Amino acid sequence: MTLGEKLSKLRRENNYTQEQLADILGVSRQSISKWESNLAYPETEKLIRMGELFDCSMDYLLKHSMENDNINQKDTSEEPKRFRKLLRERKSEKTVWGMPLWHVAKNARGFVAVGLNAHGFIAIGMKAQGVISIGMLSLGILSLGMLSLGLLAVGCLAIGILSAGCLSVGVLTAGAISFGIISIGAMAIGDFSVGALAIGKYFALGDSAQAMIAIGDSKAVGSAFQRTGELSTQDVATIKQQLDANVPAYLAWAKEFIKTFL
Repeated sequence: MTLGEKLSKLRRENNYTQEQLADILGVSRQSISKWESNLAYPETEKLIRMGELFDCSMDYLLKHSMENDNINQKDTSEEPKRFRKLLRERKSEKTVWGMPLWHVAKNARGFVAVGLNAHGFIAIGMKAQGVISIGMLSLGILSLGMLSLGLLAVGCLAIGILSAGCLSVGVLTAGAISFGIISIGAMAIGDFSVGALAIGKYFALGDSAQAMIAIGDSKAVGSAFQRTGELSTQDVATIKQQLDANVPAYLAWAKEFIKTFL
């Protein structure tokens, strides 16, 4: 097969029109037509771009003797053909802040971006980065993923100002294992902790609690105050006094948050 025949075959297999392919490569439709008719040849830069787009080797494109089954010398098991077709590059003509309104590609950039690597206001992908991001690895203001980092992060491992996950780390956190200034979880560790096992610097509430102020259902270990079972009105007043006396000013917001629930 000639180079032109291969380009035509790859374009049709990936469901592109000549106009669509020309738009992606930044050339005219007539250029695509000439390449496929072997009347002209693409520049090296365009060949590399098409190799990435069609996931094929330069050997396949340039060597006339290559058979069809050698189209891709990579391990195709890493990226099944059906998945590649789902991520064939396409994008809207309309733009928002200079980016396509939507963009689907392996490396996608758009207001809404979907791809293996996605960057956008809303990003969805294996690796997603955006204001709202969803992915295996996600980074954003609102972030959801296996590994999630953001202002509000939800994931198996979540790190954020507000975070929730199997393992969560942040300022206000909730999770099976939780580390934070205010920490809520089966195992909660922080300045102020609430959980089955609660370990805090200033305050801990749980079945088993350990902190300066410890309130536990079955066990409480506190350096300034400890109590198991129900709290009396006097206990609540004492706890508030201890919090006011010992919690530093920069944690006043967290102290007041805890006091509202006593």
